[in-house]
Formats: sequence, structure tokens, C-alpha cells
Amino acid sequence: MPFDVREFPAGDALREQDRNRRLISLWLFALAFMIVVMVGLGGATRLTGSGLSIMEWAPIAGVLPPLSHGAWEKLFALYRAIPQYRLMHPDMHLAGFQHIFWLEYVHRLWGRLMGAVLIVPLAWFVWRRALSRALALRLLGLFVLGGLQGAIGWFMVASGFEKGAIAVSPWRLTLHLLFALALYAGVLWTALSVRRPRPRPGAPASLRRLVGACAVLLSITIAAGGLVAGTHAGFDYNTFPLMDGRLVPAAYGALHPFLRNLVANIAAVQFDHRLLATLTAALFVVTVGVGLAARPPRAVARALAVVGVLVLVQYALGVATLLSVVAIPLAVAHQVNAALLLGATLVTLHQLRAEPA
Repeated sequence: MPFDVREFPAGDALREQDRNRRLISLWLFALAFMIVVMVGLGGATRLTGSGLSIMEWAPIAGVLPPLSHGAWEKLFALYRAIPQYRLMHPDMHLAGFQHIFWLEYVHRLWGRLMGAVLIVPLAWFVWRRALSRALALRLLGLFVLGGLQGAIGWFMVASGFEKGAIAVSPWRLTLHLLFALALYAGVLWTALSVRRPRPRPGAPASLRRLVGACAVLLSITIAAGGLVAGTHAGFDYNTFPLMDGRLVPAAYGALHPFLRNLVANIAAVQFDHRLLATLTAALFVVTVGVGLAARPPRAVARALAVVGVLVLVQYALGVATLLSVVAIPLAVAHQVNAALLLGATLVTLHQLRAEPA
């Protein structure tokens, strides 16, 4: 059942319904864009080591940055107490701390702004009775998911304060990334369903299944990429397509039990991401080729073309990031483009929705 705005009678009220549908979908598209920006900010924060610069979880008081020298010194003293400072930045002065602080501050401030952009218009639309009960509940659920994402972010950051840690836990970082993309997918799908609540007639089921398989495999590949980021596996084996002169690195199964290699062995983590990325790209290329050859409706063809371009860009960015030994601009672009590719895949899948039985 599509999520629609509140039902109105015919005539002027029907035009009001269409107007509300446009406003609600534009609001949700804007929120989806903000999540993509957030993914980029999160990547930059991780790559610059800024994520542990704010030691307190203060959703309200943390809106304001330090406003005095004493406040800066207090935050810097907290940072000097964690292992990252002692092991990686023992010579850092206040100016260096301020440099990493601002990126994490903007990251958290953007998250707060996203919460406001979700809840304030939601309250306004509910007050105007412009939402159906189902849509209002769905949007409230997305707001709760956004709050949970913030809590998971702090859960991730807290792992960097543990004894001997110089970065956050890889699996917590991956969980944080996946929750962000789940929120993004939920907001984007809801926006698309509000804008076009009825499925397109005649969508080929075989193509829909292929695009669905692409979405699933892409999500698994993104999760593997989160483990690469969390274990810093991209800083090793910086050749392509071989790893240390071999297709499969010699150290792939070095840890015991074997399953530990999938999450803790740098050679295995990077190889798995390479393999998944290659399989994902191949499936996308096949899907786009099959889809365009079937001469689908123009909107579906356009969506498939965008997906085809983005998957080629994503693969190229992945290789370039590896060969550059994780140059920050390339790594951030790789992470942002992954979100864009996921979004384009969901748009295509939405265009191919089946008629309800």
C-alpha cells in the first residue's frame, strides 16, 4: 500500500492534496540530500581522525561551540586523557586540537539540523492534517530511527576511549554507516512514494528482480567497505588488481578461527571488499544492459542510465582511492558516491514497482 497524503474530496481540495504531496516530497528529498552530505562529513571526520575530539555527549548544550579560552582548554584536557592523543598526537597543541574539533563539531551540528528539518515540518504537516495516519506514523518512525542513529554514533565514538584504542571499533563504525544508509533509504523511498503513489503499469518483473538483487549486493559491499574503513585496510596492498603480487593475498586466512579473518584480517577484509565490488559492478552492468535492451519506459531508461554511470564512477573511485593510499578527497568522494548509487538504485526499483495484487 503506498504512503499517501491525507485523502481529500474532489475539486479545490483535490488540488490541495496535490500541493501537499509536492511539498511533502520536496521536504523529504531535501532531507535525503542532507543525509548524503552527512555521509560525506562522517567520512571526512573519520579520515582526519577528528571523531574523537569531542569527548562529551551533550545533544542540547553541545549546540554551542567553546566560547572562551577556558572552555577550549577544558575540552583539550579531556582529549589529552584518551589513548589517541598519547599514542598519535603527543605533541599536539591547542591550535591543532581546534583544527580537528571543528570538523567533528560541524558533523554533529549537521545531525542536529537534520533532526530539526525532520521534526518541525512533520509537526506542521500533522497540525494541518495534511498527512494520512500511516504516513505520519512512518515519518515519526524515521525520526526515532534518526535519534537511534545519533545514539549509535556516540556508541561508536565511545569505543575510541577504551584502553589502547587509537580509533573507533570497526564493527561499530560499520553499524553507524549502515544505520545512516537505512535512514537514507527509508526517507528516499517515502519521498518517492508520496510523489508517485501508484506503481507504473507494465513494469517487467525480471528487471525488477535484477535491480533488487543489485540493491542487496550493493548494501553488502558497502558494509564490507565500512570494515575496510574501520580496520584502515586501505592503507595496505595499494596495488590493483593484484595484492602483493597475488590475486588472493597469502595472508588471507592467517587468523584463527577462520571467521575472524572476515572482520579483523586486513588482507581478507580488503580482498573481500574488492571481490564484492567487482561482483556488484558486474551485476549492475548486466542489469543496465538487459534493462535498456528491453526498451523500458523513458523514466526507467533514464534511471538505469544514471545507475550505469554511477557504478562505473564508483568502481573507478575505489581503485583510485586504493592506489592513492587513501587520499582524503578521493575516499570521501567514494563514500558519497556509494550513497548516490544506492539512491539511484532505489529510484530505479521504485519506478519498477509491481501493481498491488
